Amino acid sequence: MKKLFNVYCFELGNYFKSKSFVISTVIICLVAIVAMSIPGIIDRLSSGDGSDGEENEMSQTIAICDPQGMIQDDLILSYGKAEIQRMEDEEQVQEAVKAEKAEIGFVVKSASEFDYYVFNKALSDSAGQLFKELMSTSAKMKYCQDHNVNYEELMKLDAGNIVCNEKILGKDSGQNYWYSYALVILVFMIIVMYGMMIATSVANEKSNRTVEILVTSTSSSSLLFGKVFAAVTAIIFQMGLIFASILGSYKFNEDSLDGMLDMFFDIPAEVLVTFAVFGLGGFLIYAFMYGALGALVSKIEDLNKSAGTAQMLVMVIYFLVLFQMQEPDGIVIRILSYLPVSSYSAMFIRIAMGTVATWEIVVSAVILYASVVAMGFVGAKIFRNSTLRYGNPIKLTNALRGLRSEKNN
Repeated sequence: MKKLFNVYCFELGNYFKSKSFVISTVIICLVAIVAMSIPGIIDRLSSGDGSDGEENEMSQTIAICDPQGMIQDDLILSYGKAEIQRMEDEEQVQEAVKAEKAEIGFVVKSASEFDYYVFNKALSDSAGQLFKELMSTSAKMKYCQDHNVNYEELMKLDAGNIVCNEKILGKDSGQNYWYSYALVILVFMIIVMYGMMIATSVANEKSNRTVEILVTSTSSSSLLFGKVFAAVTAIIFQMGLIFASILGSYKFNEDSLDGMLDMFFDIPAEVLVTFAVFGLGGFLIYAFMYGALGALVSKIEDLNKSAGTAQMLVMVIYFLVLFQMQEPDGIVIRILSYLPVSSYSAMFIRIAMGTVATWEIVVSAVILYASVVAMGFVGAKIFRNSTLRYGNPIKLTNALRGLRSEKNN
């Protein structure tokens, strides 16, 4: 146990001393903070010119061509203090906008169609949508006038006055879909990125023959388990910093973001616990796999070929689960939720979006962690048998055949 702890501390120290690890963590945290702050910065810049977003849209100089006289000035002014320029034809509207004599222009074709002219459309431009609402209001007022109906009374009957209090007794699959999608991608990226880091570390030590010194002072099992446990700690530390940066920045800019990401911060506790339990198990089983595959090569250049088995398996599982998210109770994802190489994401999806019994979760978790232990010992044996073998890359089938021969002997 002491040897395992020493390897763990050494490998963890390597992560924290790694420039790439530190720089990538800092960059991701800064990007998250900046991304969360952009809406607030835009709001502050917008408020700095003395007007808010809605006034910017309808407090402009408007060129309008309305041959049939359907849109009255009073109605336009009710949407903002605009300067209205009436034009005789569409060409005059285009010229006014081109010459920047008018900021926006409208050509009313009929009661249900209009052309919207703008020279440089802003990112937050909603003038077209506002004019569409304005035309709808005008059509309603015209109808009321023609049929002797009180417009204000008609508006009181608008469905907008009806309040719907939604009471979800089960799961909101529409909302859960997006954070489930995000978390599946997250665990996929963690497995691929850190798995390759473990494989690279093993291959590096073997290629520069450092492993020959290490195996004389500690066991191969301690080396592999120490590397994997150090990677888990590094992941928790890195993800914790990134999440803290996102959460802190989101809370600071909450008003500007207007609850845009609330669904990602209101994930049910049972879903988060499931993600942590199955995500950890999924990472461990692949981490041991990557570590064993890294020991099969003597040169870093051969690593991609050796680790391709794990890479392909992770990719296939990733796309299978994503394609089955539309049917969280389907037979395919139910099968995947029991397989140790896929349950880390499939069972999580079922819990977040589908219907799953408690016994199913327990059985799946037991299978997953039993497989983690088995993969750990198998990986350690492959690691031990392969670390001192140099030359051409060892085929995985030959490594497994060697384990069977060792067992028979």
